[in-house]
Amino acid sequence: MKTVSSQDPYAALRYSDFRFFISNSFLFSASILIQEVIVAYELYKLTHDPLALGLIGLAQVIPFVITSIFGGYVADQKNKITIMHISLVVILLGSVILYMAFQPFIYDALSSAQHLIVIYSVFALIGFAKGFYSPASSSLKPFLVPRVIYHNSSTWSSSFSQAGSITGPAIAGFLYAYIGLTHTLLIVIGNFVICWILLGMIKTRPEFPKIVTPIIESLKEGFRFVFRTRIVLYAISLDLFSVLFGGVVAILPVFAEDILKVGPEGLGLLRAAPSIGSLLTMFAMAYYPPTHNAWRNMLVAVAGFGICTIIFSLSTNFLLSCAALFATGVFDSVSVIVRQTILLIYPPDEMRGRVAAVNGIFVSSSNELGAFESGLMAKAFGAVPSVMAGGLLTIIVVTYIYMRSKDLFSVRLS
Repeated sequence: MKTVSSQDPYAALRYSDFRFFISNSFLFSASILIQEVIVAYELYKLTHDPLALGLIGLAQVIPFVITSIFGGYVADQKNKITIMHISLVVILLGSVILYMAFQPFIYDALSSAQHLIVIYSVFALIGFAKGFYSPASSSLKPFLVPRVIYHNSSTWSSSFSQAGSITGPAIAGFLYAYIGLTHTLLIVIGNFVICWILLGMIKTRPEFPKIVTPIIESLKEGFRFVFRTRIVLYAISLDLFSVLFGGVVAILPVFAEDILKVGPEGLGLLRAAPSIGSLLTMFAMAYYPPTHNAWRNMLVAVAGFGICTIIFSLSTNFLLSCAALFATGVFDSVSVIVRQTILLIYPPDEMRGRVAAVNGIFVSSSNELGAFESGLMAKAFGAVPSVMAGGLLTIIVVTYIYMRSKDLFSVRLS
């Protein structure tokens, strides 16, 4: 067993299984986002309808929520790597279908309506697979490093995932502009194959006794744990509502094309700006973790996220828009580290899959549901008013939770 120090900023990186895990997270995040960005931009060019962008999120969130509930139960009983491998194969299949759907001989043979059905069906398939992949991945991470460096592993895993979130959107627009949609999808397919290989290199295989509780009761245990553990419930709620109301990425093509008029290259930079801010902040937090005064830091971060969202909604200057999005990433990174550390420390080992599933339902799905909400509100009221309202609602939610959780200011996570 290695001797580790909780003060070592590189402690988690000294474990090979953890390095393979975060390398997979980087490539998976980048590839998923490359695919979403280029397909969303293609859809907006075809339809000029922001609701079409929101429907990509809705197509994913419905199967994701349904399968996450069962996916957490399976993750607590089965080999987590095997679950992730199978899920990746399904996601890879979806990417292959997208690649074929945009081939000229198929594209020309389908009507616009049929083409949209194919695209939304593929994203539904991906949402289904992520419903199993996400809880398995989240519940595997705590077993790759000692408990004493959980806060450090949260920082590095989030950093690598955010690095993927930077790389994906940043290069998606340029790949779309210079090598085209189908060639970019081929790169995505190759990346998913590499992800599959990286997962196979992880040697840790946590196993637990089979759950004898009936499945419905077992799933209820996960929900009961979240709702009776206030710090977990409030942390999840803050992230849920900030992403649901304050998320703008789904309708960034509208801002890039109609408001800022910067094209696909500008869209890539807009998509990357929050992740750049997040990544730089997370690297800093490897040395200065936000786990002292954790709850205060989380509330301030989510409030800052809402304020910067409002600034972005009012901006007609490309540089100011990028700066506002960069700042949302800075604030978001603080809340992510605190929330992930909470979810590593509080759940018991035998319940991690189910708790991760509940977190996925209320947080991960809020990305896709927020995308639909953004598209719907932008269609009904316009992109600018919808984003501004989302920022204001985020601040209202922070104020409410602050009033309900003052006793949590004394919590220390480090």
